[in-house]
Amino acid sequence: MDDRIFTSRMSRAQTVLTLLWLPVHCLLLPVLYAFLFVRGLLVVDEVTANLLIYAVSALVLTLALRRFFRRDFDALCDRPLSLIFLVLGAYFFSRFCENLIGLLLSAFSLTGTSDNNEAVIEMAKTSIGPTAAMSVFLAPIVEESIFRGAIFGSLRRRSRFWAYAVSIFSFCLYHVWQHVFLDPQQLLYMLLYVPASFFLAWVYERTDSIWSSIFLHMLTNGVAMLVVNAS
Repeated sequence: MDDRIFTSRMSRAQTVLTLLWLPVHCLLLPVLYAFLFVRGLLVVDEVTANLLIYAVSALVLTLALRRFFRRDFDALCDRPLSLIFLVLGAYFFSRFCENLIGLLLSAFSLTGTSDNNEAVIEMAKTSIGPTAAMSVFLAPIVEESIFRGAIFGSLRRRSRFWAYAVSIFSFCLYHVWQHVFLDPQQLLYMLLYVPASFFLAWVYERTDSIWSSIFLHMLTNGVAMLVVNAS
């Protein structure tokens, strides 16, 4: 796509703030929760703790990026049917590719899913409501703002290749890094997140709106929650 067509870009200040929030979301908020938990000031279970972390991040990013979100939402109003078809098509292609990768990993005597996915499944079995709220509504806003809006959007101005490469790599690493310290083999499971990451960036680029990737992310996680709840 021509650079002159892709106009969904955060301001420099919004990009810097969003990128700076990544370590806050990944490290500082969990450390703060652990500190409060040890002190007995905030005694909640793992599901509630994760829900609170994502809720804080979603609130901060929504307030900081409200103009960006509003501008990109307006861009979708003229072509709702196109958005629906693109999101649905991207979802099915993404799931197909992910299943192939899962089979490939299984062929090498690896389980077909990552420890991160297993952790989310266990949380959903324990408390489906809060887990679904986190996965379906809060996580897409937080993760799309960071990995597509800030990383892909800023790099897309300079290089389409690096926009895809860096956003895909960082998104995949984000979903396994906590488990790598105990099991370095978890790095291989980054492959499972490549299809979703690619198509999330692709629909963002094609529609010129961050909301398309947010909706695709919501659909992906929503179907996964339905499957877990039905099992």
